[in-house]
Amino acid sequence: MSSADATTLTSPLTLKVWWQGAAVVAAWVAVALLISYWPNATRNWPMTQGLANLCVAVAVVFIVLSVAGRRFSILGQRLRNAGPWLIALPVLLAIWELLTAKLALLPVPFFAPPQALLAVYIEDYARLADSLLHSALLLGSGVALGAATGFVAGVAIGWSTRIGYWLHPVLRILGPVPSTALLPLCFFLFPSSWSASVFLIALATWFPVTVLTWSGVASVDKAYYDVARTLGAKQGFLIFKVAIPAALPHVFVGLFMGLGASFSTLVVAEMMGVKSGIGWYLQWAQGWAAYANMYAALLIMALACSGLITGLFLVRDRLLAWQKGAMKW
Repeated sequence: MSSADATTLTSPLTLKVWWQGAAVVAAWVAVALLISYWPNATRNWPMTQGLANLCVAVAVVFIVLSVAGRRFSILGQRLRNAGPWLIALPVLLAIWELLTAKLALLPVPFFAPPQALLAVYIEDYARLADSLLHSALLLGSGVALGAATGFVAGVAIGWSTRIGYWLHPVLRILGPVPSTALLPLCFFLFPSSWSASVFLIALATWFPVTVLTWSGVASVDKAYYDVARTLGAKQGFLIFKVAIPAALPHVFVGLFMGLGASFSTLVVAEMMGVKSGIGWYLQWAQGWAAYANMYAALLIMALACSGLITGLFLVRDRLLAWQKGAMKW
């Protein structure tokens, strides 16, 4: 072993990654032993051993990641940053398992153990996948429409006082009204539940994107325009090369807010009129008192929302790379 390799193995970062990796692996193995060997209190829940095996598989994955983190500094840094959460997750899973399956402190069927959710994912994956696909199409259509129209409206209001004169009252009237409050009216006016749901999701996205884009364009430093005009810039250049790039941080804040509002609107809209989707699945599960299915769908929806926000962060970081170090998120 060379001196460089020895230094790498004994560096503080590498040692911390090793200790955190060992703690994470031990936590997941401990949860697997608890699930496998502690008898269930009320019933023999299906997929109990399968959940234990899954915990062991997660522990093996973290062993591999810990070994890889020794060689790749970026991976080691990420493991170190996520270390506390990687330990907290198996602890929370163990508490959930104890309160439901092992000690039965939370009443069945209102509170399902984690192995019941795993059974739902294995047995009802086709219906869940179909619902997720329909929700993704509905959400994507509504968010795209609302974001596009909100961006155009926000730029127009922030740039033109004449347009702002006519659109300000519309913002003041429609903005504070929750999209779901217009549900009965939309289902009457639109030809199908799909189009009504797309409109409601678009409306929930449109308002924050419009307001934040308008705020971003209006708050651009006037000195930028003066410098551009001095260099011979026309109005189109001022809008597309000065105003919009400077307002992009505000636009992404509006997109983050609109995405959260669109998810709540999506669930309510799907409960009212569509025949497939996460909202429809939640209503179906509640109607049959299938609470494990309901929790499984809620977990999928939470992960989907988190994944979309993460993707939006990646897009923002790429588009706003020129502002790195000048902004705090």
